[in-house]
Amino acid sequence: MELFDSHAHYNDEKFDEDREELIQNIYDSGVTRLINAGYSLESSKYALEIAKKYDWMYTISGISPNDIPGEKSNLEEQLKELEEFIHKELNTNKIVAIGEIGLDYYWEKDENKRNLQRDAFIKQIELANKYELPIVIHTREAVMDTLQILKEHIVKKNGVFHCCPLNRELVKEALKLGFYISFAGPVTFKNSKNANEIIEMVPLDKILIETDSPYLSPEPHRGKRNDSRNVKYIAEKIANVKQLSLDEIARITFENTNKIFGI
Repeated sequence: MELFDSHAHYNDEKFDEDREELIQNIYDSGVTRLINAGYSLESSKYALEIAKKYDWMYTISGISPNDIPGEKSNLEEQLKELEEFIHKELNTNKIVAIGEIGLDYYWEKDENKRNLQRDAFIKQIELANKYELPIVIHTREAVMDTLQILKEHIVKKNGVFHCCPLNRELVKEALKLGFYISFAGPVTFKNSKNANEIIEMVPLDKILIETDSPYLSPEPHRGKRNDSRNVKYIAEKIANVKQLSLDEIARITFENTNKIFGI
């Protein structure tokens, strides 16, 4: 059985002490493909640097809503640098999507700053379309605006709702738009009341699994530093809900991740 963790952050400082040893242990555990996710200009560069060391690791590059600068001029400068970086590195075949990008209103209450988030989201969709890449979306407490932007700015290669909020309307509309739904640790939480219903909503050919390491450790490791070896618990949860074997869910999600990211 092989597993594909579609979203993790080995560019995070929480892995500084044991990164290389841990990555080898992850591969040995059966997680034989992994997406190392950027969320800012610098973290995207570092994510690619790490991914280049492993032929089974890929990366996504983008500026998340929580990492955009507070001034429009600074945002425009960073987006220009991001495009230059992607243009330079695209022939490595390691950058497989623009992400993580999107909207996060949980942390940002100022409407002017939210406007900058929307602007960054739209411009990075345009960047994805220019380079014919999918996108990886982070959305939190911004469902309607996220969906409106996606309907008004069609993404040629579609993409993934990463660590998808367990929101019925979001999932329903995302599927209509052709997006994949990636499930993470929260679907295993005992207080996640509608996880089963949301998993049932998503057809098998649109499901991905991820850890979002080092965050959101699934049960039974909730509260501890997460790593990609725990992706099996998300797969087990989906297998139980879908009444399929773990091996079957591993195979399906592996194939789905390869397909959306063109691997």
